[in-house]
Amino acid sequence: MPRSYTLATAALALQVPIKWLDNALSHHKVVGVHQEKQGVARRLTIDALVRLAVATILVRELGIPLPTAIEIAEAVTHSDGHFTSSSGLRLELDLKTLRTTLLTRLEHAVEIAPIPRQIVPVKPTSIRTPSSRSLQLDLSDLRQCRILLRRLPQGI
Repeated sequence: MPRSYTLATAALALQVPIKWLDNALSHHKVVGVHQEKQGVARRLTIDALVRLAVATILVRELGIPLPTAIEIAEAVTHSDGHFTSSSGLRLELDLKTLRTTLLTRLEHAVEIAPIPRQIVPVKPTSIRTPSSRSLQLDLSDLRQCRILLRRLPQGI
């Protein structure tokens, strides 16, 4: 299995807020992002990070909406950095340089990104009902309660 990175590491390498990246991955499918089930941290491969790097460039520099940017990033990464739209617009990106830059950022990000805590599920405990002995009241206890209640001021 190829190396994968945490969401925090990926956000640092992509230079985006972790919340933005988490929301983007929650709403859009990106090849190379692995999430088994809810509660399990996402893992991103280097290919997914390259796709996301291309998408963030398109969003930041060209103002393209994220869903469209992800589609174009997918096409760019599959065609060695080239994309041609249906109307003839051509886009060329140096993927080799982008990947090298991203790997350099990842080296740094791996060192400083927070390590996700492993959440250990809490085992449910059985609810114990008090034993019948603990519910038995002594007659003297009842008398004491009645005496204390009589001493309380009226109107409480």
